[in-house]
Amino acid sequence: MVLIPFVVVTALQDLKYAQWFRGADVDGDGFITQRDVRMMSERYITARGTAPDSATARLLTEGMDGFWTNVIAPMDQDGDGKVDLREMTEGFRRVLTDPALYPEQVEPVTDCFFDLVDLNGDGKIDQAEFQQMFDSVAGVPGEDCIAVFAALDRDGSGALDRAEFHQAVAEFFYGNDPDAPANHLFGRIAR
Repeated sequence: MVLIPFVVVTALQDLKYAQWFRGADVDGDGFITQRDVRMMSERYITARGTAPDSATARLLTEGMDGFWTNVIAPMDQDGDGKVDLREMTEGFRRVLTDPALYPEQVEPVTDCFFDLVDLNGDGKIDQAEFQQMFDSVAGVPGEDCIAVFAALDRDGSGALDRAEFHQAVAEFFYGNDPDAPANHLFGRIAR
């Protein structure tokens, strides 16, 4: 588990949240719904060629359902069953300000994605595995994936281990460093 000191939400985080929102709004209707969250995992399960009824696919789907229930759905301020960018940004500002809650709020979904992305089961995500995930889940362009992967591979091993992957996700949601490579985890953000 990676702990980042308590932070105050910044304009940079708002930009990152908006980038994440664009990827999470799978159907492009301007809202995130439980169906969008499910579609994220379904797209990757399909891209990977994993059987929808496999244990790995079920774990990912259950993890994403938990992410919807515990993190995204509570952001729905007007009770309409969908979350717009304003609701999500305000929700992330409220919910994702305490890195100590990362293990409860984000880590289980991140672990599920890590396990699903690690195609050969070697405990690491190589550049091709990373690109396949982000192409299918968040629609991140290939050139962005290559640059982000290279920056996240802090030890230069050619792969991301579980700790590096968690560090990137934690840095994305909680970090304020404008030069952090994880800022672009879900696609290049414009400043």
